[in-house]
Amino acid sequence: MASLAALVGFALLAGIVTARNGSPLPVDSTLLSWAVGHRPATAVTAIRRLTDTGTGAIPYVLAATAGVIAGRTKRQKVLAAAASLLCLGVGQLLRRAVLNLIGRARPPAGEWATHASGLSFPSGHATTAALTAALLITAVLLRSPPGRFLAVALVGCWGAAVGLTRVYLGVHWFSDVIGGWLFALAWYGACAVVAARWLPMLIAPAHKDDPYPGNDAAPRPNP
Repeated sequence: MASLAALVGFALLAGIVTARNGSPLPVDSTLLSWAVGHRPATAVTAIRRLTDTGTGAIPYVLAATAGVIAGRTKRQKVLAAAASLLCLGVGQLLRRAVLNLIGRARPPAGEWATHASGLSFPSGHATTAALTAALLITAVLLRSPPGRFLAVALVGCWGAAVGLTRVYLGVHWFSDVIGGWLFALAWYGACAVVAARWLPMLIAPAHKDDPYPGNDAAPRPNP
């Protein structure tokens, strides 16, 4: 249900952006102006380092890690890692297709505090970090380790913070980031449905007294 609501929200936001020919919403201009006026050098350096964690190899390493955490057996870990990487990779391809379809320009280059290229809606960093965070959070909740709630909170904050860095650095409008979050949630929901249908061993809870944990397909000896 949440993913469906996210898809509807994304479609509505994309429609608004398209109807305005990519021009910023009032909240976009307000937040960009605030960011430009609050950029001490130390903050910009720290924010640049944080924003770099939302692109390149790092999200893919984290997505694979989520799969390793989610699986119980070696085979499940490999399958879950591959599924996580596929979810992230295909999500990126779909986002690029939407990006080119909408064709929204970034904020004026004079407001940028870091390098950026390409179009603007939805934000790639926001989408990637949110999708990666969702995969990690799911893996942690499936395994339910001690301190899981703290881990979930930290991962969730990271996913949100990476998106917000793009506004602070002036390379995305806030609505680009919102669009990225909504797109990520909608796509993650679709991937979760597929995983629940085709990879039941990866999401089935372990039985406490099961002598063959994590391998429901393995034959049991006759009593």
